[in-house]
Amino acid sequence: MADLTKRDDFRPAASWKNLCLRAELLRRVREFFHERNFLEVETPILSADTVVDRHLDPFCVAATDGARNAGRLWLQTSPEFAMKRLLAAGAEAIYQVTRAFRRGEFGRLHNPEFTMVEWYRTGDGLHEGMQLLSDLGEVLLERGPAERVGYREAFERHVGLDPHTVDTGELMARVQGLGIRPPATLEADDRDGWLDLLLVERIEPHLGVSRPVILYDYPASQAALAHVRSEDPPVAERFELYVSGIELANGYHELIDPAELRIRNAQNNALRRTDGKQLLPEESRLLAAMQSGMPSSVGVALGFDRLVMLVAGAKTIAEVMAFPLDRA
Repeated sequence: MADLTKRDDFRPAASWKNLCLRAELLRRVREFFHERNFLEVETPILSADTVVDRHLDPFCVAATDGARNAGRLWLQTSPEFAMKRLLAAGAEAIYQVTRAFRRGEFGRLHNPEFTMVEWYRTGDGLHEGMQLLSDLGEVLLERGPAERVGYREAFERHVGLDPHTVDTGELMARVQGLGIRPPATLEADDRDGWLDLLLVERIEPHLGVSRPVILYDYPASQAALAHVRSEDPPVAERFELYVSGIELANGYHELIDPAELRIRNAQNNALRRTDGKQLLPEESRLLAAMQSGMPSSVGVALGFDRLVMLVAGAKTIAEVMAFPLDRA
């Protein structure tokens, strides 16, 4: 057995300079929200509830005595559910700096445990939400205001297709024509999967190169927990911030209809079953909060480690984290 006392991986992965920068950026985050009358809140990292998403896999841990879901508690993939419960209880503008956890995510831009900044403000619509995100980006990144680019515009510009109307066969043909090799796990009928492949391979590298970009109005099939705006075709009021081709933040004009949430939870669990993944609890206290009356709001989640990485000029998030997974 190796002598652990002789190993030197007790040292932090990040330089002291980068850890000081991280602390300074965190100070600026709190100052930004304080100046705009947001209240800093804390919500549980360990909960009986969790976001039901096809692609987000939470860590499951043994329940303590008295837990509602006996035998199952979840480390949160984001503080979303609990923060929305605070909105239903009367909160108007809140933010949180917290740890979040996602299984199977480790690499240059991922660590299973990471820091998330998440905020909500009632009364905001899509455009107010994008403006607040742009303002925060200006303060932290110092790269100027974000350009706003529609999801459709980005696809038409870089791929030559309308993502809201194109069929799956055309998407597959375009992938083949561009010489992109799809992953073996991508099913022929997974339209959103083919859209995501083109987004990653042909669009994201162009986003946020000269200035930050907010991509908005995603296909309705990719709404997650966003409100869907009735158009022809309908679009999800969802937006993401990109800098240097890297996604930093994901925002929604939030869904507030509990009946629709039930439908989406069931659909996502059906997809998880198809993927051979663990099913997640469809009933939650968020549903109860929505049924009691959820105010209209915009919420945004920002990956703080990625932001620090970009400001520091680092190549990986491990360079701005004290102890990533391989040193935890």
